[in-house]
Amino acid sequence: MPKVICPWNLISDFVTDAFVGYGVPREDAEICTDVLLESDKRGIESHGCNRFKPIYIDRIIAGIQNPVTEFEILKETPTTAVVDGHNGMGQVIGVKAMQMAIDKAKQYGLGMVAVRNSCHYGIAGYYATMATQQGCIGMTGTNARPSVAPTFGVEGMFGTNPFTIGIPSDEKFDFIFDCATSITQNGKIEYYARIKEDVHPGTIIGLDGDPIEGDAGEALKKIRQGTAALTTLGGIGEALGGYKGYGFAMVVELLSAILQDGAYGKDLDGKDENGNIRPYHLGHFFIAIDTNHFLGEDVTRKKAGEILRTIRDSKKAPGAERIYTAGEKEYEIWKQREDSGVPINEAVQKEILAVRDELKLDYVFPWEDNYVPADTKRKTASSIENL
Repeated sequence: MPKVICPWNLISDFVTDAFVGYGVPREDAEICTDVLLESDKRGIESHGCNRFKPIYIDRIIAGIQNPVTEFEILKETPTTAVVDGHNGMGQVIGVKAMQMAIDKAKQYGLGMVAVRNSCHYGIAGYYATMATQQGCIGMTGTNARPSVAPTFGVEGMFGTNPFTIGIPSDEKFDFIFDCATSITQNGKIEYYARIKEDVHPGTIIGLDGDPIEGDAGEALKKIRQGTAALTTLGGIGEALGGYKGYGFAMVVELLSAILQDGAYGKDLDGKDENGNIRPYHLGHFFIAIDTNHFLGEDVTRKKAGEILRTIRDSKKAPGAERIYTAGEKEYEIWKQREDSGVPINEAVQKEILAVRDELKLDYVFPWEDNYVPADTKRKTASSIENL
């Protein structure tokens, strides 16, 4: 089974009902689905449907992620807050925390919320976009299970630690810079393993200091076993600036732990002292800056747009057709997919069917012989919640 396009409404309804079926309240399930599918809409397939079952559903089943999210405010001031997510749904925690930071910024100019004891919150760009859509500059970051080595090291000591910034502009897309501080991330290696693509040279280092190449599935096993690690932006050593990626990664690690007295490094590996699985206890931070507390949203958007267009209109390298700015490619992918749906590979197709059958949901998908788009049925909310 090759990749098959699944309509947005069908996959959205299914993912939401599946989350509800595993105990997530419907309102929270809708948030989780929106964050998850936003990744696929932007072409970031490593964080969309590709991770629906193994990262969220399987963790709920294993008891290391709580389907019902307790969002506890430990301390709050007019411009700041510290939140404990009690290992609930990371997307729900992320949306609530980012909106809290935005609300504070709207009133006082700046707002920041630090979170501890959370779970994987999906693409960080979702939260930066929440800010830009409300006229704010938004920033967020999260630590993650240790899989990245420091410069001159070979042991995974911290996570892929994305540092994400969104700035509103007057264009059809805002400036959304969303990337890991490692060259690649675990989700990408997982995705390569699913589609049988080799790892890219220089992205993984072994305990002997040499690059790991070849089969992505084998590389992923080595990372999980602690015998290999991802490399920071700039790659192995200092020659191409690997220390810069290392420095940015440490900024995220610090801001994801020190303000909220959260877990860090090896304590985020999801294992207790006896090797048993446990919650990951991730930390996040969210920052919002309201542009209307400066010279105004209109001025900000206009100036940002001018700068972005100036960059894109600059002299191009020989053979290059375009210069892009952050958020542009993702916007174009969305326009390409808007009227069609999400491409789903064979491995994820099987996972979706397994979840459907386990919950006895009444869905038929495009990769099945009996799929009829107009006649696709779905269970009602009440019947799902009574499972």
